[in-house]
Amino acid sequence: MNNSDSRINPRQLGTPRGGSFATVPTSGDRKNLNKPTRGRKKSIFEAYASKEDVSAGLKRGELIQGPLRINPKKYHEAFIPSPDGSRDIFIDGVVARNRALNGDIVVVKLLPREQWKVIKPDGSDKETEVTHESDVPEDMLGTCIPQETAKGDAQSPDVIIEAQFDDNDAEHGQDHLQDMLTDDIKKLSLDTGEKGKAAGVSGVQRTKQDDGPKANDPRLLPDEFLQRTAKVVYILEKKHSRAATGFIKLLADRNSELFKRCAMFSPVDHRVPRVYVPLADCPADFVSKPEAYSQMLFICRIVDWKEDSNFASGQLCKSLGQAGEIEPESEGILTEYGVDFSDFSPEVLECLPQNLPWVISPEELAKRRDLRKECIFTIDPSTARDLDDALSCKQLPDGNLEVGVHIADVSYFVLEETALDKVASERATSVYLVQKVIPMLPRLLCEELCSLNPMQDRLTFSVIWKLTPEGKILDEWFGRTVICSCVKLSYDHAQSMIDSPGKVVSPEELPPVSAQHSIAEIQEAVLNLHRVAQRLRKQRFTEGALHLDQMKLSFALDHESGMPQGCYIYQYRDSNRLVEEFMLLANMAVAHQIYRSFPEQAFLRRHPPPQTKLLKDLMDFCNQVGLEIDFSSAGTLHKSLSETFGADKYSRARKEVLTYMFSRPMQMALYFCTGVLDDERLFHHYALNVPFYTHFTSPIRRYADIVVHRLLSASLGARSPITMEKEAIQKQADHCNDRKMASKRVQELSADLFFSVFVRECGPLESEAMVMGVLSKAFDVLVLKFGVQKRIYCNALPLVDFRYQKAGKKPELTLLWEPEELEGESVPQVITIFTLVEVVLTADGGPLKYSALLKRPSLDK
Repeated sequence: MNNSDSRINPRQLGTPRGGSFATVPTSGDRKNLNKPTRGRKKSIFEAYASKEDVSAGLKRGELIQGPLRINPKKYHEAFIPSPDGSRDIFIDGVVARNRALNGDIVVVKLLPREQWKVIKPDGSDKETEVTHESDVPEDMLGTCIPQETAKGDAQSPDVIIEAQFDDNDAEHGQDHLQDMLTDDIKKLSLDTGEKGKAAGVSGVQRTKQDDGPKANDPRLLPDEFLQRTAKVVYILEKKHSRAATGFIKLLADRNSELFKRCAMFSPVDHRVPRVYVPLADCPADFVSKPEAYSQMLFICRIVDWKEDSNFASGQLCKSLGQAGEIEPESEGILTEYGVDFSDFSPEVLECLPQNLPWVISPEELAKRRDLRKECIFTIDPSTARDLDDALSCKQLPDGNLEVGVHIADVSYFVLEETALDKVASERATSVYLVQKVIPMLPRLLCEELCSLNPMQDRLTFSVIWKLTPEGKILDEWFGRTVICSCVKLSYDHAQSMIDSPGKVVSPEELPPVSAQHSIAEIQEAVLNLHRVAQRLRKQRFTEGALHLDQMKLSFALDHESGMPQGCYIYQYRDSNRLVEEFMLLANMAVAHQIYRSFPEQAFLRRHPPPQTKLLKDLMDFCNQVGLEIDFSSAGTLHKSLSETFGADKYSRARKEVLTYMFSRPMQMALYFCTGVLDDERLFHHYALNVPFYTHFTSPIRRYADIVVHRLLSASLGARSPITMEKEAIQKQADHCNDRKMASKRVQELSADLFFSVFVRECGPLESEAMVMGVLSKAFDVLVLKFGVQKRIYCNALPLVDFRYQKAGKKPELTLLWEPEELEGESVPQVITIFTLVEVVLTADGGPLKYSALLKRPSLDK
């Protein structure tokens, strides 16, 4: 919850959009909060530009729009992407941000060159600019391997992984917000002539007495040492939910009128402002016993933030429970990200089949290819209950194979323009927490009627190929089918067959198997699929695909309490890769089919190339540390990553560190409508290195796949033609992108929550760690046992001294440890990229805070 990165739709939470809001305190009351001024109170923030001026400014190129990203570690720093792919545009301070929140689509005005930020060329700044820009998920593409309960994105091709971060080091908290605002306003007031009047930020402090050019004057420096700065002039779309979790406190001034009517809400996420909330919203005994609520989490919704107020105004919506407890914290995460976890309404449930048990009608059977006698089976995590996809593989007399991918026909049940369709499109995705799933569709569909459960007739959409044993496609068929899965295999079952191909599998080793098919037949199909998948995978990477496979933490939970008992790195094995390859093949095949049929309305998925500036930074970094990496394409990058690390026991760890680094310049993969992009080259998927791609294989948990199913059905003449305009399809694509990002962030924060609780309950935890970044007074490590990143500060260690320097181009910290005995010697320790260290993770401070401390090196090392 601390790192709330809200790229979500405000409508999910009923956030007011546009118009004026009733503020809690009146302007008269607010005079108590600031130094009194004569007459009308002075504004802190600029008034927003008019819609007409914004539209004209964007057309003339005088204004720039983009998503706002606020640095979670330094919340006074924000960025928007530069339209030309160069270094991000810097927005310095709360005043320049002008009340916009993280994820909002904002319009900014560039400031004069003399106010641009000077970038230190030696890289020895306490936080490099790469850290600022890479600390937020928008900079990175992400579909991580999920928890056991969500097979999902483990099969997704866009597996460029997003680095995790924590904000334990948001050093100052929010109590110095007033000082920062004062500083920001001082920047606004600098006497820099007419240009200064429009400035909301000053990258270089200049005064009347200091007007001459200096060595670091931006006007004298080349562009490569500068970062453009800007101020927000308009919020185009409020993507942030305007909801936050946090704590309530009494106002400091007990004698003010405001004290009698308002409390102060302090968000856990420092990127959200503090908020005045009515005392009427607070518990009845809060004023008399405020200490009783010091650790109670609340949800607040911001409804306004006036130009003349340091703080926003809002409403206290709900008390969640004690901070640090799993359920209150989880509900807070879901609410902050606008995840609808309410029960489905009666109107929605009425759209489901009412006569249960449901059976397929003879009329529907007649419209479909009947595959119920074929050997078809599912392979999923052992705990999965929403089984989207099944596989089949049959040996043909000519030595070739008939391979089928069979996907649940969710669009049969989710009809357009119904209440069920509306709620599914709004939710857009199922959301996977560590302990539970927030489903996109009612459980009757997710776990029963659509789920491809064994020995049950189910409606499906199938792609069937005739393949050579080497994986070459000879023929391809799409169509609506009916299947009856013969067994529900887990990844472990399939992996066991792959590991011991000659072993006779006994019935006791598997779940119930249909009497129509032998275990030997199923085993042969799995092994044939594995062999073809290996060849398909090898061919994909030969043709230039990239796969950044990041460590993923999974948890063992206590059945009674739901608390984490243990955690482990999820192992991605050949059985996972088998399923992944055929899901990729089906998604690519369907993408071609729907684009051929509907060149203006196809719903596809593209992956833009890495951000130019961040890629250059990474190239410079690799050069500094002596790594020869070929960044010219996705394929060469993958090859470099596979070949760079040698064969010693820590080569895997070095690869993990570089995988995290490579993820930083990567952009998000995006759904889009083909009709809105003129250039077909923009359809390209960078990581897969293919021209067309879509999502077809997970319609139970992704609305995008339902849209694709409808397009595929129309392309086969099985339903009426698509009537949606391309603009409406693109709007749905944008919403799916927003919800996918929010879902991904919720999943990560849920894992962070459980790991923090695990450290608190089971710590301290010891692990080896590898250094992945060196700053002047701190360094970042990847904790190898748990796959988490932490920052270690030199001033938190028992050191006599420490020294930062460059060894050639390579950043290096030398730590001088205090002697263990009075007469003993100080122990030096050199910290640089890929240094192996030992760390201890220990709970500290707040209920979910934990820190990493470096273990003292032994003298014999």
